[in-house]
Amino acid sequence: MVVVMQERATDEQIQSVIAQLVGMGFDVHRSTGSLRTVIGAVGPTTGDPRLVEMLDGVKEVLRITEPYKLASRTFRPENTVITIGDVRIGGDEVIVMAGPCSAESEEQVEASAAAVRRAGAKILRGGAYKPRSSPYSFQGLGEDGLRLLRGAADRHNLKLVSEVMDISQLETILRYADILQVGARNMQNFTLLRELGRTRKPVLLKRGISATIEEWLLSAEYILAGGNADVMLCERGIRTFESYTRNTLDISAIPVVQKLSHLPVLVDPSHGTGRRDKVAPMARAAVAAGADGLLIEVHCDPDHALSDGAQSLFPSQFDRLMAELRIIAPAIGRSICLEPVARRGWGT
Repeated sequence: MVVVMQERATDEQIQSVIAQLVGMGFDVHRSTGSLRTVIGAVGPTTGDPRLVEMLDGVKEVLRITEPYKLASRTFRPENTVITIGDVRIGGDEVIVMAGPCSAESEEQVEASAAAVRRAGAKILRGGAYKPRSSPYSFQGLGEDGLRLLRGAADRHNLKLVSEVMDISQLETILRYADILQVGARNMQNFTLLRELGRTRKPVLLKRGISATIEEWLLSAEYILAGGNADVMLCERGIRTFESYTRNTLDISAIPVVQKLSHLPVLVDPSHGTGRRDKVAPMARAAVAAGADGLLIEVHCDPDHALSDGAQSLFPSQFDRLMAELRIIAPAIGRSICLEPVARRGWGT
């Protein structure tokens, strides 16, 4: 259930409600908005809401009908904004995360980080542990790759997002990354999701390859229920009968999820299409549809990349895309980093 407190409810009244809910066997999650406090209570379905309704300071008690409780708009009507230093994900600015699929070498990571920063990206994306379909494919550099990514991110004033595949990697990745990415294959790895709920670093949760929106939100619920409120969702394409593109990027998921949930919604057009020539059109469409951010693969030499080169943009293509997005975003009341591009001429 959700307990909505009156606008001028005192802290003593709020604590009294929390104590009542805990006594009834509920796990309690407090959300303080700009106008009033909302208390989410997750637990037994037999609790009598009237016991709470009569307490001082309570405005109303609502039953949450959705299976995902903490991720729902009923629990938190206002959008969640995740703050990492000077970066705010879910606010007025569309945040762009860009970089190579995998860290391959110091030179490659440095060149890619410099290029995406010049174009206006705020967050460096890059993998050190890579989930690959074939055991013979490049699996990533591990901690050495994280070291390279962290160093480049720091030199270029970027935050870092990198994927965690397994609980055994978590402690290591926590030392380097600002955002922990959960890939499509792990969206329903509930053991990993529970562990991420105990961390206090933001989590980027990608949609599973065949997951419904409800299943996706329920996966987010695992992290939220563990106490980590900084969860962002990433649409990265789902598997359909169409085989021309790598996946089918579900642009309609953006407004659907934003109606159902308060969590920020990002889009990965690189994995969503798997084709370099389709990344920019789908990125433009995602921003027009209201995405809070983009996750884009950019490589200084994508034709020789060790993973996902066919869907990685040249830096010059990324420059052009960022310029186009600066035209689109204001049309829907958003903005994108307005820092000028210092250099041109990378790639082809």
